[in-house]
Amino acid sequence: MKKLTDEQIIESIKKGNQSDFALLVDRYKDKAFSLLRKILKNDMDAEEALQDSFMKAYKSLDTFRYESKFSTWFYRITYNTGLSAIASSKRQIEKEMTSVEDHYYLEYEDDRTYAESENVKQYVIKLVDKLPPRNALVIILFYIDDMSLKDISEVLEISLVNTKVLLHRSRNILREMILKHNLQEVLR
Repeated sequence: MKKLTDEQIIESIKKGNQSDFALLVDRYKDKAFSLLRKILKNDMDAEEALQDSFMKAYKSLDTFRYESKFSTWFYRITYNTGLSAIASSKRQIEKEMTSVEDHYYLEYEDDRTYAESENVKQYVIKLVDKLPPRNALVIILFYIDDMSLKDISEVLEISLVNTKVLLHRSRNILREMILKHNLQEVLR
């Protein structure tokens, strides 16, 4: 069976084949859930936000203009849904939306995370989880999801230059956290 492109699936949905939306859900649910988990730090909240994201995308398919890839458009919806969930759940917005320069973490938290980790790679992933949402998101999209800087800039709705700066600063924060525990030798 030939694998359908996102555009072919969307055109089919627009022609009335609403059940074809399940193909898009299957294609993007895992990565979108992963992004939302990084933003919301909670599986239940991430599940709810994921459902909201797919509902918003489905209801807005008529406004999709093919100016960017469907995945970029959908991740933008997912990212914004995650941010809205943070605001509506009355979490400590200062903690979740910390500026990139405020990256000081409690020694106890880092030590506890390291002690609970089974291996170094798992620990690095947990460190990414501790980054502010935008910093974690840019690292995940670039390194794990292999998304281009241009696509990431569209998802985050920031300029390409700002995306590069955010990725650079996010890597620096992560590097400082790794150096703090002398993990650079183990990671080579």
